[in-house]
Amino acid sequence: MLRPIFFTALIAAASAAQASDKPIYAPAPDWIKPAPAIDTASIKDESPVFLLLDGQQLLKDGQITSYVETAARVASTQMLDQIGSIKLPWQPDKGDLIIHKLEIIRGSEHVDLIAAGQRFSVLQREEQLEQRMLNGVLTATLAVEGLRVGDVLHMSISITQKDPTLKGNLQTISLLPTDPFRIQFGRTRLIWPKDAPMHWRLNVAGLQPEVTTIGGYRELSLALPLAKQPEMPSDSPTRFRRLPMLEATSFGDWASISSIMAPLYATDGLIAPGSPLAGEVAKIMAADSDPLKRTALALALVQDKIRYLFKGMDGGNYVPQTPTQTWSLRYGDCKAKTLLLLAMLHQMGIEAEPVLASSQLGDALPDRLPSPGAFDHVFVRATVAGETLWLDGTGAGTQFADIRDTPAFRNVLPLRTAGAALMPLPMRPSARPEMAAEVELDESAGANFPAPFKAAMTMRGPLAQLMKAGAAQASKDQLTEMAKKMSENLVTSPTIITRRLSFDDAAGTATLHASGVAYPDWTRENERYRIAIDSGVSDLSFAPDRTRTAWRDIPVSTGDAQHTAIRTRIILPDGGKGYTLEGNMTLSDTLAGTKVDRTATLANGVITTDAKVIESGGEIAAADIGAVRQRLAQAKQHLLRVVAPADLPPAWQIVEAGKRAKKFDAILALYKQAISDGPGKAEPYTNRAWFFEKIYEPRQAIDDVTRAIAIEPSVDSYLWRARLLSGLGDRDKALADLTTARKIDPASSSAVTQLATLYADRGNKDQALSLLDERIGEGGKDKADFMATKAVILGEAGDKEAAIETIDAAIATSPGNPGLLNSRCWLKGTLDTMLDTALKDCTKSIELSDSPQEPLDSRAMVYFRLNRLDDALADLNAALDLEPDRPESIYMRGMVRKRMGDAKASDVDLAAARMISPIIDQTYAKYGIKP
Repeated sequence: MLRPIFFTALIAAASAAQASDKPIYAPAPDWIKPAPAIDTASIKDESPVFLLLDGQQLLKDGQITSYVETAARVASTQMLDQIGSIKLPWQPDKGDLIIHKLEIIRGSEHVDLIAAGQRFSVLQREEQLEQRMLNGVLTATLAVEGLRVGDVLHMSISITQKDPTLKGNLQTISLLPTDPFRIQFGRTRLIWPKDAPMHWRLNVAGLQPEVTTIGGYRELSLALPLAKQPEMPSDSPTRFRRLPMLEATSFGDWASISSIMAPLYATDGLIAPGSPLAGEVAKIMAADSDPLKRTALALALVQDKIRYLFKGMDGGNYVPQTPTQTWSLRYGDCKAKTLLLLAMLHQMGIEAEPVLASSQLGDALPDRLPSPGAFDHVFVRATVAGETLWLDGTGAGTQFADIRDTPAFRNVLPLRTAGAALMPLPMRPSARPEMAAEVELDESAGANFPAPFKAAMTMRGPLAQLMKAGAAQASKDQLTEMAKKMSENLVTSPTIITRRLSFDDAAGTATLHASGVAYPDWTRENERYRIAIDSGVSDLSFAPDRTRTAWRDIPVSTGDAQHTAIRTRIILPDGGKGYTLEGNMTLSDTLAGTKVDRTATLANGVITTDAKVIESGGEIAAADIGAVRQRLAQAKQHLLRVVAPADLPPAWQIVEAGKRAKKFDAILALYKQAISDGPGKAEPYTNRAWFFEKIYEPRQAIDDVTRAIAIEPSVDSYLWRARLLSGLGDRDKALADLTTARKIDPASSSAVTQLATLYADRGNKDQALSLLDERIGEGGKDKADFMATKAVILGEAGDKEAAIETIDAAIATSPGNPGLLNSRCWLKGTLDTMLDTALKDCTKSIELSDSPQEPLDSRAMVYFRLNRLDDALADLNAALDLEPDRPESIYMRGMVRKRMGDAKASDVDLAAARMISPIIDQTYAKYGIKP
């Protein structure tokens, strides 16, 4: 983002200074060092956009004056608005915004915009009000008039900042651009009186600037951009991934900050006797005598009855408003809520103190210079019955059960009159889950079939607050997407049908209710279908990269502490008959820094699992990485899995039985509901079309694809419908769809292949070959596949020699390709020629294939031609073990069984193949194979 200010001092401080609420126009201060003159004659197309970025700061007498000079060239029309729309934020209760220079440089011409009368306007709207912040920031804006492409916009400004709260101390932070950011001339410069106790630190590698003394000042200057900084692993703790920056502070240690800030949170006399607040304290004390419960009640009052609103104006960046003001206004920021909670606790005789925290960079605090700007949050540390509690008034819905929870701030600074050092914050999981889910998955329709599901995902803490804040404005599509993403952690590939949010203010929770269809991922292994239900382990990942020498001693961060609980009920097919569980029914282990406790039971056809996953938020030492990785890998080798019966029927039998028993009605009802819920959308129709095809209802699938095409036509949809139509023998309509698909995408290889095959089936061999030869002549990665299709067409047309010659040529272009070897084996088998070499091709293809069901089917064809029926049957059984519902293999097994004299089994296979593929008899009749 192109912005003219890059080196604004980040001073989170207050001031009673009498500053202007409008920009001041004045010459640049005399303490700056002028930057080199801008040479427009040297500008080329490849020159940086930023010709000048110069940031200089004077730290003196408790005030920081930040001078910034920029020059940016308008390299394109798109950059006119970015560069020409200037926004300068400043806080008038801290200091002034001073405009020194604003000009357009056009060749040798300098157009003084200030002299021409252009002036900044001040936005009265509070910045970041939509984020519940009132920070006193005003914004001076100017749309530069007359700016053109090729111009250079040259500007210099100063911002002064002073804060009496810091007792004359100073602090500043400059973020430093690094390569590959490009600047023609860049600099950051700090100067301060030589006798001032100023400390500085440069948070970059490979650079140690010198501090020089000139006159009565010390000076530190850096040329920008800096060299590219060493990369750090993304899973390293925050302290290893610090931003390149220059810090300077007059504070000598953390204790001095602690002692300066402590008086701001003194509570004596803040709750007046007889006041409304005193009455609230009295109610709490009357409600319970247990100091721990009183503490919880006070925290609940501050969280629930005072809404959060950051108030940073009128000296409020460090100075909290009084408890009386907070209670009257019924809003406050972290400072106000902390002071209110402290006053109430002290009134009840409970020991408590404020602590400063960094919400994002707490891990890096011990490596930073002491400065108040290192913190962006304050909350309460209380001691009750010798137990330390960490109480954050800006939270929401904290229950008594949560009172011992610890925020993930890593380090804090207690505020004490005598001063204090940084204090490490213990990491421990929350007492209650941040997310608790209950899921029911109904797989009663059969393994490998869609499963209706219901889920209730209950969140608390910040996530619940976020849900509640966005609920009113979230659209149905946004809520659906949210439900989908969250449900993906609970079920496989969810399609969301319904979604609803509910809130429990008393418990501080938000619950997302969702229902829909999931697609369980059953896989076949050792002749049995299996599915893992151990997501607490299977979802864990631990793959830190510490191969670089510089990284070898860096620990691995496991993120923030997190507590999740999931209860899942899986309704099995056939009342669970024959289904078993393999693996440990109970698990309690720590894997990659995550504690996993899981139990499972199987009773009355229902599997119930209860899983608690607690992420510690700790670190894993570099020396332990190997052992941790190995332990997780071993755990993943022994996942809890559901094992289907050995005699599980093939899908076509499940479909037949399911239709008779109306087992698919619930699934179809959900698809219908999704169509009603999303009018005008194609996806609900394509989802149901997929299911209709899966249960061998091609005509209904065609109807739904047709509806989807009417809403959102696509090449894939036309090809899909063409395939379905061809499968029913409706070649004319299929031809129309394929022709349309080619018009939409002439380069589609699938459209060409399907179209050529259809031409040949309709007796238009020459048209088919012409289409293929055109694409073969173009070459490319699909050339061999087009040649294989051509070989099939030639063979089916009776030209065996040309067919074999074509497939041989295809293999010559891609030797060792298992798909092409299978094509040649199949071609020879269907043509009943060269069967000895056909067997070699198929065998080699089987050896090279990851999924060899197709070459097994092809070799069975060759064995059938050779009348080696036992071998053919063995290959067909092997192919069907890998793909039980492959109609070609079922049909050929029926033919083999018929020849072997097993008429009953043959009839069953042939009927099944015809159910799956209605025109399969016509297909095999082309090869001379008929029942």
